[in-house]
Amino acid sequence: MLYQLHELKHALMTPLRLQANFTRTLMKGPFKSLENTQFGRAISANATMIERMTRRFERPEFGLKQTIIDRKRISVKENIIVEKPFGTLLNFKRNTKRNDPKVLIVAPMSGHYATLLRGTVEALLPHHDVYITDWEDARQVPMEKGTFDFDDYVTYLREFMSLLGPETHIIAVCQPAVPVLAAISLMATEKDPNQPMTMTLMGGPIDTRVSKTEVTELAETRPLKWFEQSVLYNVPFHYPGKQRRVYPGFLQLSGFMSMNLDTHIDSHMKFYQHLIEGDDDSSERHKKFYNEYLSVMDIPAEFYLQTVSEVFQKHSLPCGKMKWRDPHTDKLVDVRPQDIKHTALLTIEGELDDISARGQTTAAHNLCYSLPQRKQFHHFQLECGHYGIFNGGRWRNQIMPRIRTFIREFDNNKDPVPAADLEESNSVLPERFNHDKHGIVAVRRWLKEHQPENYKDTKIVSNTKPKPKKVKPVQQKKKLVPPSSPSKKKAKSAKKMPAQVKPRRSVTAIMVESSPEKKKDAPKKIKVTTKIKTKPKATKTKAKTSAKKTSTKKKSTVKS
Repeated sequence: MLYQLHELKHALMTPLRLQANFTRTLMKGPFKSLENTQFGRAISANATMIERMTRRFERPEFGLKQTIIDRKRISVKENIIVEKPFGTLLNFKRNTKRNDPKVLIVAPMSGHYATLLRGTVEALLPHHDVYITDWEDARQVPMEKGTFDFDDYVTYLREFMSLLGPETHIIAVCQPAVPVLAAISLMATEKDPNQPMTMTLMGGPIDTRVSKTEVTELAETRPLKWFEQSVLYNVPFHYPGKQRRVYPGFLQLSGFMSMNLDTHIDSHMKFYQHLIEGDDDSSERHKKFYNEYLSVMDIPAEFYLQTVSEVFQKHSLPCGKMKWRDPHTDKLVDVRPQDIKHTALLTIEGELDDISARGQTTAAHNLCYSLPQRKQFHHFQLECGHYGIFNGGRWRNQIMPRIRTFIREFDNNKDPVPAADLEESNSVLPERFNHDKHGIVAVRRWLKEHQPENYKDTKIVSNTKPKPKKVKPVQQKKKLVPPSSPSKKKAKSAKKMPAQVKPRRSVTAIMVESSPEKKKDAPKKIKVTTKIKTKPKATKTKAKTSAKKTSTKKKSTVKS
């Protein structure tokens, strides 16, 4: 019902929006003379604010028509490589003969369109052959196309990576860090020849137990049934995906904005002031950002619920319990990050990230413990929030150059970066991952000192095996309480036997004890008794010949 009310609100606001647009047209036409006056700019600013508050922000375009390589403008064309019901693989084809590394950017399916990563694509285009996953709005997918859950997401990624081949470098931004790691783990387990050369995980919730944010707190304090009843609705009838169960984009947007509500209000107040003052540059920057930020899409209910359950509540991947459903056999397959030995790993985190706090992405190194140390890298960006990891000045000047160097470190057969481009952004190799400096223990110590609001005092128990250095102490602890072995049981029963069970004695010993003689003569009686048993047999054989002689000898022997 809430979805229908939201659509009704947009319909009722249509006359007001048309009136605002008409006013703006008048200020640029017949009343253009008032445009440069304080009164005219105030009227135009009010009309602009009303129009933007009542507008439905539709799916934007990438709009990347060219890029600059070695100080030369190169045209760019957007091509569709694979088109599937819930996602499309796009390629930004450059009009150049350069042999650059092939990069697949996995956009998040968390409410925004892939165009949110326009700045990410734009910065990588000069020196990479860029591909990106463009996820479809669930309300635009008819019901007959089927469902889409977390397992389908992983399946899509595996298909895209297999299509691009083994010389691929994959970059996961935020939410897809978990499915990307899962997909590469499955490929490593199967020894798939199309495993990517490198993977870069940026601000992703690999292990949300390390630190806390408002997102993790909400997911952990509410049961899964609450999410199913509170945030999932059916798509209205006037959309192609009518009656599909979804997590509406407008609800996701309200959640995003509520996390930094004061910042958004202040930004719009400044925007209004810039319109009145005639500051076109500042107002255009505001429009460019919010035109993208306010464009949202619906998420399939199956994918949303499975993500909340597996990633934020059960922590299936770091606990070693994640399963993937094979679409061909419908069997559940274990997801084993410890099998990754080929694909190099780079994790990137921001100091001010309020969605995936520090340590959540770094946890991937603990899971990929079979990966050689020379293939593990980490970068921690100071004074950088979640959005700044993949957009803005810090992304272009500090983070992107490190990713570019990291990729060419393991793909050195490609064309080098032109010297003219290196003058603008130097190539710096990210820091090698160090458990003592970047590990979970060090991260939680840093959080406790610098960001106590994100510090999470919980004991992290993982089902995956530890590093080789930590195997010995773990085994020693286990040996302290071992299962009782059969040999030890026998030893214990042997000690208790004298007090509980008397040992069995031979018939000869019983005969000796029953004799009235002293115990010190017992050995002699044992020998005598044996003779008694053997002698009669011999005397019986001799009795057949001479009965009198044998009987006298027998009596004398007994008396002695």
